[in-house]
Amino acid sequence: MESSDLYNAKQQFYLGAYKSLVDSSLPSESSDDFIPILVYKARAHIALDDPSGALALIPSTYAENVALKAVSSLAKYIAGEDSDAALEELRDLCVEVEGDDTEAAPHEAGWVRVLAGTAFARAGEVEEAMETLGAGTNTKDLEAVAVLVQVYLSIHRPDLARKEFDRTKNWAEDDTLLQLIEAAIGLVTGKDGYSDCHSFFTEQLANPSLTSPHLLTSRGITRLLRGEIVDARSDLEEAVAQQNGHEDAETLAASAVAAGLAPKKADAEEIWSHLISTYSSHPLVEDVNTRATQFDEFASKFTVPTLATAA
Repeated sequence: MESSDLYNAKQQFYLGAYKSLVDSSLPSESSDDFIPILVYKARAHIALDDPSGALALIPSTYAENVALKAVSSLAKYIAGEDSDAALEELRDLCVEVEGDDTEAAPHEAGWVRVLAGTAFARAGEVEEAMETLGAGTNTKDLEAVAVLVQVYLSIHRPDLARKEFDRTKNWAEDDTLLQLIEAAIGLVTGKDGYSDCHSFFTEQLANPSLTSPHLLTSRGITRLLRGEIVDARSDLEEAVAQQNGHEDAETLAASAVAAGLAPKKADAEEIWSHLISTYSSHPLVEDVNTRATQFDEFASKFTVPTLATAA
């Protein structure tokens, strides 16, 4: 049975309340919760695009813990510090925790696989990510399933994501992470008019003890897809405010779309320019750039016929 402190740390991480988790204090090093909460706190730093903060958080006395070594490797990969070496470190750690003589506890081995799978997916090594996360093995690691579902959705296979989720329902408790997995699938597939994911995000946002711009952005995107532009912009503006004006990539991209769909598009160009300059590799930016290039190529091959004149 996990403690209330560890439960709260996990909930904050799952629901994107990264800033709250980063600002919280760690338990005593003598506590059984010290390493687990440290892992989630360091992962929150990485989620906030602060890999150096994650690295600084890990005491040198725990540098050999396999879970913390995996966190360090993921942080180094995100920071761009010899990314290939970081991926190799994660591969070695995956082998280490799978050995018969491993000293890693089951939950630590699970963290290693999740962190490694995350890095492999970000590196474009999709098959390696799926294998690491246990695709096709009936894994009972809910965090691994959550990342695996995201990988499936990223390669446009919501059918496999749904299959994995349906299998997971047979053994997993109906907790927040399981509901979050279902919401992610619903957001991509549009099942029941996005009602399930909208209800989930709204329910979580009603929690007075939770501050999560990630949830606001998620509901804002859901509202965009439902055609509720005004409400969507309200959510996204609040998400920006909670991030102190330093929008993450998803919030800024959604804001650009919302501005473009609004009746008055005065700020749409400004937001779009900000997205391009800040997150030039965001999928939305790359997709628009690709389509613009294709349009130019097709246009160059098209000859405008001479206007017909009256006889």
